[in-house]
Amino acid sequence: MRWTTFAAAAAFLAAPATAQVGMKELRAEQAAVPAPTLTERYGTDDLRMGELRLPAGKGPFPVAILIHGGCWTASFDTYRGTTPLAEALRRRGIAVWNVEYRRVGDPGAGWPGTFEDVAAAVDHLPKLAKRHPLDLKRVTIVGHSAGAHLALWAASRAKLPAPFAGKAVRPVSVVAIDGPGALAPFVGIDAQVCGTPVIVPLMGGTPAEKPAAYRIASPADHLPLGMTQLLVEAELGGFMKPYEAAARKAGDRIEVLEPAGANHFDIITPGSPNGRAVADWIAAKAF
Repeated sequence: MRWTTFAAAAAFLAAPATAQVGMKELRAEQAAVPAPTLTERYGTDDLRMGELRLPAGKGPFPVAILIHGGCWTASFDTYRGTTPLAEALRRRGIAVWNVEYRRVGDPGAGWPGTFEDVAAAVDHLPKLAKRHPLDLKRVTIVGHSAGAHLALWAASRAKLPAPFAGKAVRPVSVVAIDGPGALAPFVGIDAQVCGTPVIVPLMGGTPAEKPAAYRIASPADHLPLGMTQLLVEAELGGFMKPYEAAARKAGDRIEVLEPAGANHFDIITPGSPNGRAVADWIAAKAF
C-alpha cells in the first residue's frame, strides 16, 4: 500500500513553523506540574524510567501509559514534555505511567533498543499494580508525535515475534496524538520536519536494507490491532489519514478528533482549549 501523499507531506512540512505557537505555553505548564506519586526505573538506568501519577481516592484506577515524542531523538524532548497531559489525565481519575526511553543519540538506542525499552516500560505495569491500585483490565496506551507511532507499535505487540511480543498487558485502546503509523513513508520527509534525518538512524538502515525490521516496527503492517484506536489529528493529520483508512478497512474501531485550529503542541497543553478537549476526549473514550 502507498502511504505517502502530497497533502500528508505538506502537513509535516508545515508543522515546525506553526507548532511553536503552542510550545511556549506547553513549557510554562510543564514547569508548574506537581511532583508525581513516584519515579521508578523499569530498566538499569535513568533512561529507562517512568513517573506514576495516581488520582485521589482508593481505586483501582484505569491506567494510561504515556509515551512522549521528539523525533525519536535524544536532543529533542523528554518525558517532561508530556507531564502536563499526565497531570490532566490524573485529575480526570486516570492513573498515568509516563515513561522515558532511549532515543537516537543515547547508548543502545535505535533498532532494537528503543523498541525494547517501550516494551519493557509497558510490561512493568503489572509490577506497579502489585503495589498500587491499578486496574489492569482498563489500560490505554497514549503517545504524542513520535510517541504516537510507539504507542501504536506497543498496541500491536500481540502480533509481533519474540522478543517484542507481549501479553502481560492487554490494552483496551490506543491513543495516537498527531503522529505516524508507519516509518518507511517518513524517510526523506523526516529531515525537513526534524531538521535532520531520524528514521534511517533510528532503524540502522533504509527500508530496502532492513525490510524485516521496518515491517516489525510499523504498526500499519500489523492491522487489525483488535482494539479501539483514538486518533487526534492536527498539523500532522494529513499523514495520519492513510493509516486511519487502513485501520478502518482492517476492521478496527476508529474514532478521530480534529480540534479546530489545532497545532502540534497545543493539543497536549491542557490549559489550552484544544489540549483540554483532548484530555476530556481520552477520559471519555479510552476505557
